[in-house]
Amino acid sequence: MASTIEKKEHSQVVITFDASKEAWSEALKKSYGKNKGRFQVPGFRKGKVPYQLVCQYYGEGVLYEDAINELANEEYPEAVKEHDLKVVSRPELDVSEINEDGIKYTITVFVKPEFELGAYEGVEVPFKDQVVTDEDVDAEIERMRKRNASLEEVEDRPAAEGDTVTIDYEGFKDGVAFEGGKGEGYNLKLGSKSFIPGFEEQVAGHSTGDEFTIEVKFPEDYHAEDLKGADATFNVKIHAVKTEVVPELDDEFAKDVSEFDTLDELKADVRAKQQERADKDNKAGFENETIRAVCDNCEIDIPQSMIDNEVDQMANDQAARMSSQGIGLDMYLQYVGQSMEDFKKSLEPMARVRVKSSLVIEKITEKLDPEVTEEDYNEEIGTLANSYKIDVEEVKKQIGEDSEFLKDSIRARKTVEYLASKAVKVEPKEPEAAEEAADAEESKTEE
Repeated sequence: MASTIEKKEHSQVVITFDASKEAWSEALKKSYGKNKGRFQVPGFRKGKVPYQLVCQYYGEGVLYEDAINELANEEYPEAVKEHDLKVVSRPELDVSEINEDGIKYTITVFVKPEFELGAYEGVEVPFKDQVVTDEDVDAEIERMRKRNASLEEVEDRPAAEGDTVTIDYEGFKDGVAFEGGKGEGYNLKLGSKSFIPGFEEQVAGHSTGDEFTIEVKFPEDYHAEDLKGADATFNVKIHAVKTEVVPELDDEFAKDVSEFDTLDELKADVRAKQQERADKDNKAGFENETIRAVCDNCEIDIPQSMIDNEVDQMANDQAARMSSQGIGLDMYLQYVGQSMEDFKKSLEPMARVRVKSSLVIEKITEKLDPEVTEEDYNEEIGTLANSYKIDVEEVKKQIGEDSEFLKDSIRARKTVEYLASKAVKVEPKEPEAAEEAADAEESKTEE
């Protein structure tokens, strides 16, 4: 069946359908066939009431909803294909006319926006590569020392910040012990701020065997309602004071923590791995900034439905990540006092950036039409297998030997790499200069 379209503002399209009397009659009979089991008329068994009698007894309108859906489910996909529409929203159906000659109805959708690309080759990208320094290497070596540190008891001095004390404690409010305020044999690192303010500071200065009382005030935002802002006392006993002892930085340390025989070899390996990570970050960072610069060169009127879809995807991804850690997103939002609506609203700016980037990359990819070789495809399969820690053949089984989705992903990646290869790195502006430039651009826009 023929259909016509009308393009409106903000990438909205109205598709008009004009179904003939015959097509509408057929749809009504299909609706009758689907629903006849629920019609009852005296003298007829349920499901055996003739079509004409159903229309007389109940009114033809009882069949309209399913008949309209029957037509739309058949005609709408054909219209989308006929007019080459890239729909990005749920269709909204509206019936404008039903009479003896048939039915006329419209379906309103939003489609991918049409836009003109700006300059995308040779864009200037403010960027500074990360370079691994001696300080970076030393910091990583120091972290390795910390990870391999041991705790040794000290008895010749009081506990100080950085020490770990083994304590018994019990808390009281107005002289009455409160729930959750007691612990035995608890290892507390002083300075970790894992207890309420003032607790750790008052434990410092005491020695093994000391029993004492400290006074604290619970924060106003404490999670337990009955303890918010409350004064409390804690009886504390120290069983042990332990200090962190890090290993000496020498060849023996290198042998203990790695496969290397000397400290110099260990440092060289640390530098190589850090530089490898830095190179990957530099590449990814430059590509991201290139896409940002390319996107800044064009304007796109993005339908809100595309933003909403991306927000939903981002929220679902966040929920999945938190679920893998045993945390529910709803529970987390309740804990931080944020509604789901506010959470999704906070995602909108990033969702807008993502959607715009996707549209721009897609359009440039269409122009460049990068080739996807068999080698490219197999390499991507291998990367996926490595990422998900599964066998290559299993990935091929799930994705297929000739996945258009995967090929599109490879084409998009090649497009980004091409744009980055053509981009020009420039020194980032100092913060003050960048702010002045932004103000000047804003003033220019206002004029």
